[in-house]
Amino acid sequence: MSAQQTIGPFWHLIDQPDWWDLTRFGAAGARIAIEGRITDGAGAAVADAAVELFQASPARDAVFPGYGRVAADAEGRFRFATVMPGPLPGPRGANAQQAPHCGLALHARGLLRPLFTRIYFAGDALNATDPLLSLVPAARRDTLVADETSPGVWRRDIVLQGEGETVFLDF
Repeated sequence: MSAQQTIGPFWHLIDQPDWWDLTRFGAAGARIAIEGRITDGAGAAVADAAVELFQASPARDAVFPGYGRVAADAEGRFRFATVMPGPLPGPRGANAQQAPHCGLALHARGLLRPLFTRIYFAGDALNATDPLLSLVPAARRDTLVADETSPGVWRRDIVLQGEGETVFLDF
């Protein structure tokens, strides 16, 4: 790929420093942090990525933006402040509710389109019947499930390829 084909990184053009905090306008619900690290197939940090998080408010809160964006740091780390999402109705025709989750879009050098994935929360009973999560082979579901590393802090790393590659969704 030549420099003329590279689409970024231009994150400084879209950086809004406070967008990492989805609670910045006030938000109803249990406050949590979502953090992780983005690595490539060789295990190296992806330091020039932008991560977008989108989710529904559990309280259908009018001041909750439902969207955030953050740039990965030099070690490929990202962090969002948000509220724990609630369950959602299943897609049209599905009887099961969707488990609480957040959607992520990842923009990085060499990607002409963002990569989409989800973050589910370990221990939620609805994970077992979530319509989308149940389509993912059992051996790979853990790439979508965040663990609570300390009270209110959930971690899910993103691996772009190779061993432990995160499941990406095709919308």
